[in-house]
Amino acid sequence: MIATEQLMILVAGPLRGGTGDDPDQIEANIARMNTAALEVWQAGHLPVVGEWFSIPLIAEAGSTEIGDEVYESIQHPIGVELIGRCDGTLRIGGVSSGADLMVETTRAQHKPVWFSVDEIPPASRSRPPVDAQ
Repeated sequence: MIATEQLMILVAGPLRGGTGDDPDQIEANIARMNTAALEVWQAGHLPVVGEWFSIPLIAEAGSTEIGDEVYESIQHPIGVELIGRCDGTLRIGGVSSGADLMVETTRAQHKPVWFSVDEIPPASRSRPPVDAQ
């Protein structure tokens, strides 16, 4: 692959999918997205995880439970808005209607979707590996 300029890449994966809204499983899903984001960063690109934006806003807006009206008005709309600013989407993990929506939206904008960091064109500059804890 030919090296490319730095890309901004949305990392999309399951948040609630398959968790039964169990907070520990949701936290594990966020950790998997963060790990993928670190891999994107180490490959020389700029990662973005929608939950980095949505979770604090959902809390600030007064959501009282996952899936309530406040949550729904922010969670996926943030991701959709981010796609307009990103160069492509990395889809990770398992079943997720939200992550699938991000893939559909990315493709509708004629932007690439990758299913592995290895599929992403290498950046012209990479970063040294960082051991994740």
